This record gives sequence, structure tokens and C-alpha cells, in this order.
Amino acid sequence: MSLTVLSDTVIRSLLFSLTLEDVINLQENLSEALHEYSTGTQETTGCCSTNQPQRISIPAANNQTTLFMPASTSTSRGIKIATLATASESIRYDSLQSLNSSYSTTSTLNSQSTSSSLSTSTSTPMATPASLMSKLSLAPSNSTAASSQSTSPMGSLTLLTSTGAPYAFLAASELTAFRTALAATIIFRRRTNVHTVVVFGAGLQALWHIRLALLLRGADIHHIHIVNRSFDRARQLMTEIYTSDSWAHLRKANEKLDFSIIGAGYGEYHRILKERVRKADIIFCCTPSTTPLFPAEHLTSTEGRKKGRYLSAVGSYRQQMIELHPDILRQAVAPEHKHHHHKHAQKGGVVVVDSLSACMKEAGEVKQAGLTAEQLVEIGELVMVKKASMMEIAAGGEGEVGLKKWLMGGNVVYKSVGLGLMDICVGEDVVTLAKERGYGKPVEGF
Repeated sequence: MSLTVLSDTVIRSLLFSLTLEDVINLQENLSEALHEYSTGTQETTGCCSTNQPQRISIPAANNQTTLFMPASTSTSRGIKIATLATASESIRYDSLQSLNSSYSTTSTLNSQSTSSSLSTSTSTPMATPASLMSKLSLAPSNSTAASSQSTSPMGSLTLLTSTGAPYAFLAASELTAFRTALAATIIFRRRTNVHTVVVFGAGLQALWHIRLALLLRGADIHHIHIVNRSFDRARQLMTEIYTSDSWAHLRKANEKLDFSIIGAGYGEYHRILKERVRKADIIFCCTPSTTPLFPAEHLTSTEGRKKGRYLSAVGSYRQQMIELHPDILRQAVAPEHKHHHHKHAQKGGVVVVDSLSACMKEAGEVKQAGLTAEQLVEIGELVMVKKASMMEIAAGGEGEVGLKKWLMGGNVVYKSVGLGLMDICVGEDVVTLAKERGYGKPVEGF
């Protein structure tokens, strides 16, 4: 039997080659695995929650944490070992409030115009890479190495057959970011309005959220706003998006698409942040933060509640880490008042999670908001209920009209701390594609 070995470079090359059809197939397979996790039994599927051991974390050098994440499907067993930055290395919202501005620019970029001012709009031809790099070079003078330190996990995924024979060894960084974004965009793909997207972070997680969003719904997205503590990191991400051939088809798919960057050192950071968050249809939080990325009242006030949004928080994975203010989650699960004088977007009364048990134990937002298990619903249970509902509606029935309306247009909060099952499921598919398309190096007779 041969062992397939896939490096991060090879995995990225393979994942960047995926078509829309490929991504939808991978996402549907992941949805099915998560459904089996939520509803299956040991007699019916290897993906059931009973077959997924709790992960183990141990402290590592340089304020890092190493996670051991065993998991299984009906066809594979495996374990991911990953080392990540701990909370002390992560960004803090409260520290942003005391920052003095050392520069006063954001970069707004689109296929029709390029501007270095938030308030200026021009109609010049699309910027060339040279002019783009010039406009993106206005970074804070006090940028530090720490601010650009990678928070992406380093490690590996080992896959074995159901009988225990190892058949694949994969680097974990690209795969982890991809599978997390793949899960986070399950609900996103079905949203009615994705016009304006805000992304907190500029690392691998942010990259894959942006790429999958554009691949799945690129024709419907007009604005992508990247918010990051390090302007340099955001500039690097923007450079890749605007100069790499592997992004060309996504750049050209929608002539109305534009990007903007705002760094924490920007003089009017808090005013612009409030504006960006209020106007967002989609908010992807992709940072290992220890304090909320924005004040709760941006969304919990009467003005903030007028439109429906999809909020996804995937960057924090321990009790002391948090991206969304607990009040946002508390409002999401609060009972609706029958009599009020303001128009609010529909709520579902629950927070969507990848794993109820894991989020009750490890999710900082869930713990600090004081939510109970009854106020959470697993995405694996939810997406299949929605699929059955839509099939019934297509056949002429009423289906779960309220559920469909909420998931497609209401206020939906999704919290993920990551599951080993996601790595095994997506890893299996990646190995299959690698073999079919000639990626990686087989080690014969392993």
C-alpha cells in the first residue's frame, strides 16, 4: 500500500485549482458528515459524535498550544496535531482604543478604480500591479514583527484506513484554514444578500473565507472590507489577490467588486469600523482574539438590528478567547417581543455551532454569554432540516417557512471551535482529488 504525502504548497496548489463544482461537492460531503455527527449512531455511521474523542491541548514553547485532535469517519481514522498561538499572542480590542494614529490612510481598490482615500471615488482604469503596490505602501510607521506574526496552525494530519493502515500524511496549515472556511460558508452560500462582506483578520483563515466567498457567490458581492491590526499583513493579502494569476478569474468575475483595508492605527478607525459593521451583510471573524473585535451596540442597538446578517466567528477556540461580544449572542437567543415599535431582522432564538459539546466547553463567546445547551443548535442538524424543508417547498408544500426565512435573511450567528471530523472528512476528499489529478508524492510499500 502506498502513502500519499501532501505538503502545504501542494495542498494550496490543489485547492486553488478547485472549480465551483468541486467546492460545492466538498461542501456537501462536509455537510453530510456534520449531519451524521449530530444525528447518527454507532450502528449507522462512523461520523457520529460518540466516535469523536475530545481533543487534548497541552502548552508548547513560545506561548503556544499544541492540540491533538483524533477523529473518524465510516472509512477512515486519523489524528491532526497542530500548534497554534495562544491568547497572549492574539489581538486585543481594548488595546486598539488607545492607539494613536501613525498614519491616516486606507486603501480602497476595485476593478474600475483605485483610491487611497475612504471619501474619494475615481473612474480611472484598473490599477497596474506597480501602481497598486505604491498605493498599498502607506503603512503605519510603528509596524512590528509581532504584528505580522502568523497565527496559522502548524502541524500535520495522518489518515488511516478503517483497519488502521496509514494511507496519507498531510501538512495541516492550508487544510485547516480551508476546511474551517468551507464549513463557515455552508450557511453563507444560501444567504439572500451577500452584497457587503467584512472580514476581520488577514491570515490564511481570512484568505480562504474571501476566496470561497468569491467562488461561491462572487457575482453577488460588491464590497469586501478587510479589518486587521497589522496593515502590513492586510497589504500582503491584498497584494496576492490583486497580482496573483490564481485569483485572476475571481477578480474579473464581477466588475463591481471592490476591496478596502482598514488597520487598527488608522486615525478614524472606530468611526469607520462602526460604519463597516453596520452596513455588512456578512461578517467573517478570523482572529485569535481575547476581546471583542467591535462593540456590541454596533449590532444590538435599534439601528444595528434593522437588517439581517450572517456572523461567523471561527478564530477563537479557548474559553478566554473571544471575537464577538457576549451581548450579541445573548440578543440572538433572547425571546422576541410581540409588541415593539421598531422593525428588526428576524432572529432564530439560537446560536449555530459546529459541536454543541465542544462549544459548551471551549467557546469563549458561549461561555461568557452564559448560554445553555438548549440555546445552541449544531449546523449538521440545521442544514439537513433546511434541505428537507426546501425540497418540500419545491414540491409544492409549505416546508419550514420560518426556518428558511431566518437562515436566508435573518440574523444568524455561527460559532466554531473546530472538529477533528472536519479534518478527516475534507482530508479524505483532498487525498482522493490529489491522486486523481496527479498532486503529491506516493511512498510505495509503506
